[in-house]
Amino acid sequence: MPRGARLREPTASAAPSGSTSSATEARDPVTPGRLGRVTFTGPNRIIQADNLDVLPTLPDGAFTLVYLDPPFNTGRAQTRHVTRHVRIAEEADAADDVQPETSVAITGFGGQRYARIRGDLRRYDDRFDDYWGFLEPRLVEAWRLLADDGTLYLHLDYREAHYAKVLLDALFGRECFLNELIWAYDYGAKSKRKWPTKHDTILVYVKNPDAYWFDSTAVDREPYMAPGLVTPEKAAAGKLPTDVWWHTIVSPTGREKTGYPTQKPEGVLRRIVQASTREGDWVLDFFAGSGTTGAVAEALGRRFVLVDENPEAIQVMRARFEEVADVSYEIERARS
Repeated sequence: MPRGARLREPTASAAPSGSTSSATEARDPVTPGRLGRVTFTGPNRIIQADNLDVLPTLPDGAFTLVYLDPPFNTGRAQTRHVTRHVRIAEEADAADDVQPETSVAITGFGGQRYARIRGDLRRYDDRFDDYWGFLEPRLVEAWRLLADDGTLYLHLDYREAHYAKVLLDALFGRECFLNELIWAYDYGAKSKRKWPTKHDTILVYVKNPDAYWFDSTAVDREPYMAPGLVTPEKAAAGKLPTDVWWHTIVSPTGREKTGYPTQKPEGVLRRIVQASTREGDWVLDFFAGSGTTGAVAEALGRRFVLVDENPEAIQVMRARFEEVADVSYEIERARS
């Protein structure tokens, strides 16, 4: 039986548990500049907007899976708005040598301990702090939107994964950390000055360690490396993938190619959606890019909400979902 199934019986069409009354209200008319509220009885949604404007309109606990593939921090200057917080006076530590504006206290997600960790990391590398200042409010919203049996997948590169792991443990609780997935690929140019970087990291956190949904029986198997060492039956069935996934990037000439520069392969998202959702569950990706998360969710009978503020991403998704009837498109006008 999949982990967590005892707390919620799987159904083909039930909306995710934990949603507020907003999930059953009539959906507001969608007009430019005014986002309707998700009801989870309507169509899949693709929204062009700043995700931080959209997320507060979505109801608590509405999504069984949140997959996030934010822009990687390459060390270049960030142009996005960074949210600053002021530390509560009684939490200041004179010996800490951290300026008040360099720390943050979040009630309910770790409080004082989280504030101290973030201050230390900022002092070590303020480039990460700018990046984390962009991600943090979005991650807090993502956590609110997860159902009790939900799972968050955060896709990062080697520059940020280690910082993020420490902060996420403090923000959400270390007991909610499920695993670290390594997506390994052997494609493209290779440096001769260092070990070539050919992997991404996906950090996996669950909303409730005693209730999360994980169905290993639904995941596509992979071939054994030495099939002669196992029974013919096992060799034919294949083995369950571990936490290291060897999968090529999207081929420049393959059928999946959309032309979007940061497109992720469907095979990686397919494993995630298969393991952490059931048919009929809702999936959220608010750095949607080319829409791979939605494409996989739709193919597997899941429902999706995709958000991206880039008009080019929306154009790619329109073409990708052209033959899918059950998709609505919404635009949030930029603030003047």
